Amino acid sequence: MARWCNLCQISFVTHRGFTTHNRHVHKNPKPPRPAAQEPIFRYHPHLNARPCDREGNFLPANTPPPPSEGINDFTPFEDRPSFEFAELLFEKMRSSSADINQLLQILSAKRVIQTNGQDSSNGFFSSTDTMYHTIDDIDFGNIEWKTIKVRYTGPMDPEAHWMHDEYEFHYRDIEQALVNMAGSAEFENSWDYVPFEEYPAQNNRQFSNLMSAHFAWKQAIAQDPATHGAMLFPLILGADKTTVSVATGHQEFHPVYASAGNLHNSMRRAHGEAVIPIAFLPIPKTVRQHSDSAAFRAFKKQLYHHALAHVLAPLSPWMTTPRVIRCPDGHFRRAVFEIGPFIADYPEQVYVSGVVSSWCPKCRARPTELDKAGPPRFREHTECLLETFDAPTLWDVFGIDSNVVPFTYRFPRADIHELLSPDLLHQLIKGTFKDHLVDWVTQYIYLTAESEAEAKRIMDDIDRRIAAAPSFPGLRRFPDGRNFSQWTGNDSKALMRVYLPAITGHVPTQVSECIAAFLDFCYLARRPTHDTKTLHDMDVALTKFHELRTIFEDIGVRPDGISLPRQHALIHYIKSIQLFGSPNGLCSSITESKHIVAVKRPWRSSNGFHPIEQILAFNTRLSKMAAARMEFGRSGMLQDNVLTDALLSFEAFEGRQTQADTDARFQEEADAAAAPGFELNDLQDEARLPKLRENIRRFLHDDNFPELDPGDAIPLEQCPYIAKNLRIAVY
Repeated sequence: MARWCNLCQISFVTHRGFTTHNRHVHKNPKPPRPAAQEPIFRYHPHLNARPCDREGNFLPANTPPPPSEGINDFTPFEDRPSFEFAELLFEKMRSSSADINQLLQILSAKRVIQTNGQDSSNGFFSSTDTMYHTIDDIDFGNIEWKTIKVRYTGPMDPEAHWMHDEYEFHYRDIEQALVNMAGSAEFENSWDYVPFEEYPAQNNRQFSNLMSAHFAWKQAIAQDPATHGAMLFPLILGADKTTVSVATGHQEFHPVYASAGNLHNSMRRAHGEAVIPIAFLPIPKTVRQHSDSAAFRAFKKQLYHHALAHVLAPLSPWMTTPRVIRCPDGHFRRAVFEIGPFIADYPEQVYVSGVVSSWCPKCRARPTELDKAGPPRFREHTECLLETFDAPTLWDVFGIDSNVVPFTYRFPRADIHELLSPDLLHQLIKGTFKDHLVDWVTQYIYLTAESEAEAKRIMDDIDRRIAAAPSFPGLRRFPDGRNFSQWTGNDSKALMRVYLPAITGHVPTQVSECIAAFLDFCYLARRPTHDTKTLHDMDVALTKFHELRTIFEDIGVRPDGISLPRQHALIHYIKSIQLFGSPNGLCSSITESKHIVAVKRPWRSSNGFHPIEQILAFNTRLSKMAAARMEFGRSGMLQDNVLTDALLSFEAFEGRQTQADTDARFQEEADAAAAPGFELNDLQDEARLPKLRENIRRFLHDDNFPELDPGDAIPLEQCPYIAKNLRIAVY
């Protein structure tokens, strides 16, 4: 007899099935999921990025973008294999010149044997230099580096050699770099054109990318009628000094990176061409006798700001008057440039903001009062102070270095105190967690243990607990605990996941609760998207952390109080998220990762003699190769793999391509990838879908090349090829 469930309106053949259903579904019913609410978007009424023509005249709505200038060959490369050969060796494998020359000689030797000495060409390049010259001849992505020399021009001291030296400064045309970035079809689906507000629910605003936050929405330039219909183009900057060699000369470089604020955070973190080096700042050095002199310190800071201002000078006219640029979707728009967030760690923030070290660059809290927020710093107030007080008063009372005029003062609407972005890596992960909390726990154990041997035993027990963490996705194992010296940001992030249970029982409960409150704040801050509720939760967690961290003062670890710039920075996080969106797209981990590609790998590839020139050439070639791949792909010239493309092209040229030959050629590939299911030809007949194979080929074209014409609008031969006997798994 069938059983019927009145609640679910379904029947069951057996009584057992009916009781099982009741036990699993109705005994502990789950609350009904609320109906999904479509988010509400509110777009900026004036900076609404209307498409225009090349002259800046606005176009009617729904006008398609003008056709791009197509290319039909791989110039300056001879063919696609030559391009992919250069890309593989130079960009992916990063082979040395000697290794590339050896490979070319091996290919030539093989050719000599095959032709009985009649031909010694290898089919690619005659030498490494020839390959490099070919890359240099690429017309796409050509943003050459410029070099100027600067020197001190103040009162001279004959014994101070730094006053007589010249310092090289290398930079790119920032205007052309940003125009190229905006015109890249690679960013079509990751580019915000209009500032917007997103509300997933009533009274709940969401913050993610820069254009979704207050900074983009509140720009004063929107009040100028001449800018109505324009696209806001915020410029994100990042600077970070890096050392490439400690043992052999302590070589340092100071690169500056740039990115478009319209790009999504995920694209900026992908470490592609969304973040590019635009300058290498000079690093003045002198002998110990003069290194601490006030004149030398002032010169270094002034040189830093003059160099940044010089790099950004080409954008100054376009911060008040729109400039027509091409956008990733192919349309032209009138763009208004704006200096946006600046990514920097604390020492760099001190340099770029012109404040005294140990002071906060965003508020006027004194160095001894960094346990709470102070009145905000802003450009007009700082200018007023500089005009009113003398240098000692500015230094001691307001924490301002009167010798420094921030580079932002040379540009409209730019306030460096507001533009400094949160730094998850150095403020949260390496700073508050590793350098402060973990170190304080260690100090507590040594302070309270009966002996040093007992303290070491406790530390060993903590290490054993950390090492005992089981293998699990997302958990990193530390076989030796945390007893190693070289820590990276990833090490600290991995330790966060296992540290709290490892110290439980060895520290007071309030210490564990303090670290737990901090971890709550940290994980909330690292989210890619924030809303009103998560910001409230962050505020609650931060307040609890501040209340509980007094335990470290009480137990003697911090007897003089907790007034630390990097911990103080957490107070500004919520406001900064509302201003700039999620911090994970504005973190110094992005610039540090870029060091590997833009500085450290090129330096290792250099011969060590004047390496900066070779580093600049390496970066230029990287930009050109990336731009060439994008243009070749946009023109539909990189479909299929290089061998398949060559076979199909050759057979089509020879006029002897048949369906049977092509299917037979791909039989081996299809067999290698065979999986349970149907052959495509059989599935097509079984499902009575005669155009299934054709539709799949057109779908693959649209999926792989969204920037090209849709698959339905082009000949089938231009779509990726798939064999009839390709096996399809069916579920």
